[in-house]
Amino acid sequence: MTIECKNLKTPYNTTLNRPILNGINCKICQGEFVALLGLNGAGKSTLLRALVGLVPLHSGEIRINDILLTPRTLPHIRRHIGLIFQGGGLVRQLSALDNVLCGRLGVLSPWQTLWGFSQSDRCMALELLAQLGLKEQAYQKTAQLSGGQQQRVAIARALIQSPQILLADEPIAGLDVMAAQQVMEIFAQLHRARGMTIITVLHDLEAASAYAERALILDAGCLVYDGACRDLPSKFTKLSQVSV
Repeated sequence: MTIECKNLKTPYNTTLNRPILNGINCKICQGEFVALLGLNGAGKSTLLRALVGLVPLHSGEIRINDILLTPRTLPHIRRHIGLIFQGGGLVRQLSALDNVLCGRLGVLSPWQTLWGFSQSDRCMALELLAQLGLKEQAYQKTAQLSGGQQQRVAIARALIQSPQILLADEPIAGLDVMAAQQVMEIFAQLHRARGMTIITVLHDLEAASAYAERALILDAGCLVYDGACRDLPSKFTKLSQVSV
């Protein structure tokens, strides 16, 4: 699935004294692995959420596979997009398995949800957890899991809806080096094995260069760099020293 953003602009933000997004234009093709970079307040998370209709736009348009994103087309489009929120966005008192099953709510009909999750749904969720190294933790509450394990649960929850596009908002923020590497390796494997389109907000250039093919850098709501990660200009190396 392709994603095309044309002149995206959000309503004026009085705190920032500008729109959070201010004229974003980009096209992301099927199967690309894109790192979204920028300093705090640059608009990275806002752009990611706009792609699934969670942020109102003042002007501009978003097309997914040439389908204009509108309130009418949003439910259909969302079925093909998995979103991993910053911090995972899990229900801490539910088990890892139940959290993953929550990802099926977006693809089941209201009638199906009345009867609960099917055995096939449960088998799919358990298989995903096993693939992500969490077979033994399936029935543990997520509050009892480590940060890296929680992120893997969040990935499984996104994957259970069989998305064609995966969006991740700072998926390795707050993780130790090993846990961060494990999460990024999972994304790389999904990209290689499934040809999945992945767009992730990252906090440093090293992670972007090691795993992503393309970088989009935002500054004050504007797109200031769009190119190969290996070609990131030296003036942006300062981003690796700060939270972005």
